[in-house]
Amino acid sequence: QLQLVESGGGLVQPGGSLRLSCTASGGTNDAYPIGWFRQAPGLEREGVSGITGSGSKTIYARSVKGRFTISRDDIKNTVYLQMNSLKPEDTAVYFCARYHRVWPIPSLSEEDYDSWGQGTQVTVSS
Repeated sequence: QLQLVESGGGLVQPGGSLRLSCTASGGTNDAYPIGWFRQAPGLEREGVSGITGSGSKTIYARSVKGRFTISRDDIKNTVYLQMNSLKPEDTAVYFCARYHRVWPIPSLSEEDYDSWGQGTQVTVSS
């Protein structure tokens, strides 16, 4: 059974950087779009970024565009989210998820994803 495990979260000062990893086991993410989502306390989960199976297409939420970069290494079965210029409002639990089917278009809609990791906490604070 597919399991997704996020790592790389932590405490960082405003303006700092973190790189999150999403590694699959018990299955493969190869050819499937992968998305990153986040949920801050008291707020609904929101889509942050998505990437197609080929890695050729990506999508970003307006709030992170230009600061975050999504990429994938299918040899390592891992998708990354490089987060730069972090702001306090980026504080949240970050989740990765696999799209419900092989599909050539990335998505930020969580309804399109059916396999989720447990999340990793990112805290941006001085």
